[in-house]
Amino acid sequence: MPSRSDLANAIRALSMDAVQQAKSGHPGMPMGMADIAQVLWCDYLKHNPTNPQWWDRDRFILSNGHGSMLQYSLLHLSGYDLGIDDLKQFRQLHSRTPGHPEYGYTAGIETTTGPLGQGLANAVGFALAEKTLAAQFNRKGHSIVDHYTYVFLGDGCLMEGVSHEVSSLAGTQGLGKLIAFYDDNGISIDGEVEGWFTDDTVKRFESYGWQVIPRVDGHDPEEILQAIETARENTDQPTLICCRTIIGFGSPNKGGKEDSHGAPLGDEEIALTREKLGWKHPAFEIPQDIYDRWDARGKGRKAENEWNDRFAAYKAAHPELASELERRMSGELPANFEQVANDFIRQVNEKAETIASRKASQNAIEALAPSLPELFGGSADLAGSNLTLWSGARGVSPAEPDGNYCFYGVREFGMTAIMNGMQLHGGFRPYGATFLIFMEYARNAVRMSALMKQPVIHVYTHDSIGLGEDGPTHQPIEQLASLRLTPNLDTWRPADAVESAVAWKSAIASTDRPTALVFSRQGLPHQVRSEQQLADIERGGYVLKDSDNPAAVLIATGSEVGLAMTAAEQLAGKGVAVRVVSMPCTERFDAQDASYRDAVLPRGVKRFAVEAGMRDFWYKYVGLDGDILGMSSFGESAPAGDLYQHFGITADALVEMVQTNLG
Repeated sequence: MPSRSDLANAIRALSMDAVQQAKSGHPGMPMGMADIAQVLWCDYLKHNPTNPQWWDRDRFILSNGHGSMLQYSLLHLSGYDLGIDDLKQFRQLHSRTPGHPEYGYTAGIETTTGPLGQGLANAVGFALAEKTLAAQFNRKGHSIVDHYTYVFLGDGCLMEGVSHEVSSLAGTQGLGKLIAFYDDNGISIDGEVEGWFTDDTVKRFESYGWQVIPRVDGHDPEEILQAIETARENTDQPTLICCRTIIGFGSPNKGGKEDSHGAPLGDEEIALTREKLGWKHPAFEIPQDIYDRWDARGKGRKAENEWNDRFAAYKAAHPELASELERRMSGELPANFEQVANDFIRQVNEKAETIASRKASQNAIEALAPSLPELFGGSADLAGSNLTLWSGARGVSPAEPDGNYCFYGVREFGMTAIMNGMQLHGGFRPYGATFLIFMEYARNAVRMSALMKQPVIHVYTHDSIGLGEDGPTHQPIEQLASLRLTPNLDTWRPADAVESAVAWKSAIASTDRPTALVFSRQGLPHQVRSEQQLADIERGGYVLKDSDNPAAVLIATGSEVGLAMTAAEQLAGKGVAVRVVSMPCTERFDAQDASYRDAVLPRGVKRFAVEAGMRDFWYKYVGLDGDILGMSSFGESAPAGDLYQHFGITADALVEMVQTNLG
């Protein structure tokens, strides 16, 4: 019967062979963490390779995602739909084994990892989702939601600042089913980390409120087993297991050195490694008895069948709860959601209020959240400014884990990456907020939402120089353009309360892309619309004000729509007929058919855009013969009205621009 070392060596062999064939990759970490992975996956991980989406599976996240061949080897060996030919296509175009683990490409990959630290942050989101969902749905005698989140991470993950943000919050929240394995091999790309990473990791994580198990020999299965047992016994604290390992374990000349981190070992070194490990099999060849020991399909089916029996009993005892859990885990919205949303939009339209769109956003949450128990909110210590709290919001805490809101503290990056994890876990639709300018702190996690096509809702307020006196450090200029240039992300900048309500409806209804909702600090006037115009808001851009044979089209978003409407009236008084187009979401507008786009923005008519953000983005719509009123510099500290005058973003300036261009 194959030994544990034989099973671990199968990971090492597949990893070094695939990297060698690809002529690129990272063999060192998979070879170093193979023993840890073998114990975790063979002895503890609850999963079913024949149903990778089973709700109550344990989640495994590889935060140090450059070592992706570790995960691909584990999936292949344990029986997932990932054949040996897939491993031979490692890092090749359209393969199911890309250079870093990517969600949606391969069954069993829970999240896309590679940007260091974010896998750990996602894992905190998974664990927070598990704990909250369990508190909301489990009942006495019925533990339907009951699984662990395991995450592998390395020195690089711990050096990234996001690791501090999320680990601190994980300790505060008492996420006892989060277990992290720290690959403490002392090596990163530049060599031995003692020259730039001398933190006392044990004390650091103890200060966060974690249980820390130090000095575990990462190549001793018995020590690893005991560490996992200790971790699982503590349900009040997350656990960090610090594993001393040798990077490139088994390689005679490159083991323990940075040489094995991010490059193939080479044919000669691989042959020497096989000899040292006692692995006598050719490249990509795994003996059947080792496959048999690794195969988790039978055990996985048994575990899921046992859970199915428990869920049937739960369903009999609590039919409404069971039905609600099924709906939420499937990602389906409540049957009445669209009606509730449409009724609210009509009510807002009839009310015709002039309010800040951030307040309109809060009103939308207040109206929609009661019918959306899966909505899970939060703010990065700005709830009173972002206006993300609503009357039914209840903060999660160790004492009250069944809440629906997280006070994230000043952790924009951590908040955003945690939301990605919660969304991937299932059962929740997370939204989290900060000022638009501080989206920059979270930028890469926003990008990961879009890359993974996860419908996370990113709420940003204080959207322009209109926030005023806080000055250029807080006034966003290039951020709107940055969001709009992100593939697979919808960015809404509503002009009033009505467009704000539609934006929230759109964000919640989205199934395969995140949404950025961008709201103002200052009040925005209500715009009068017909029923058709009301319906056309969802198309991202529509004609708000028209005239016969317009000589120009004015395109605007957010607070500048009211400005464009004023300019249109002034131009009409001067005998210049114009059309005003409100374009709250350029991505939605671009997705419309050509006939609609041409009807809104007719060819041959000069176009002008106005927005209190980076002006260059709008050349896409106005062309080189049009013009743009916007920002090309950072802001200043002054009252909002003074700033709009100072930077020339006024109705008078727009009128002058149009008249000058039309001659």
